[in-house]
Amino acid sequence: MTGAPLIELEHATVRFGTRVALYDVTLAVHAGERIALVGANGSGKTTLLRLLHGQLQPHLASGVRRTARGADGCEPRQAMLFQRPFLLRLSVRRNVELALWLAGVRGTERRERALAALAHVGLRAEADRPARVLSGGQQQRVALARAWAVRPQVLFLDEPTASLDPHARRDIEALVAEFAAEGMTVVMSSHHLGQVRRLASRVIYLEQGRLVVDRPTAGFFDDPLPDEAALFLQGELP
Repeated sequence: MTGAPLIELEHATVRFGTRVALYDVTLAVHAGERIALVGANGSGKTTLLRLLHGQLQPHLASGVRRTARGADGCEPRQAMLFQRPFLLRLSVRRNVELALWLAGVRGTERRERALAALAHVGLRAEADRPARVLSGGQQQRVALARAWAVRPQVLFLDEPTASLDPHARRDIEALVAEFAAEGMTVVMSSHHLGQVRRLASRVIYLEQGRLVVDRPTAGFFDDPLPDEAALFLQGELP
């Protein structure tokens, strides 16, 4: 990729007490990329997402840093979607408006943008329903609407379809692909390798907190891999 990265890690290590969750990770995220993080449970995918998002800071040591810069030179606008989205005991529209309020959007514009975001994900008719009575797939679409409404440059997704049925999963995948086509940079973790093939332009394989493979998607699936990554791809945990 050309141009300065939006987010960059250099020799980043994350510790939780005595446990090392990520070790010496160096990578850069460029505008327009669609990056999939893959690996077994506990490999460090969620920790890496949170580190890239700025929710975590790398362990302080010589030469370690996280840098992030948008087109204006400031931290790029970001949003993160979790496997089970947290929705307040409010209407669907109010849940989206809250994110816009936190982003500093004014009252009348908040309502307009919230309704536009819900229309974008096919939930305009559900705007006044309590968010928590919706199905799992609908709740995930509310979370996507909430993220899209703040117009992030980078969208982080942590196993966004893990608990959904195939129909709901296809809906979420279609929306993520649409967001990416609009120019949004996407970084997501996934156990679903078919989903990775469909959505990602780049795949990063993690094992026990170490970055083992970082390749374009075609190279990850079609070219020889290190033994541990090849076993994972075959469905055998290293």
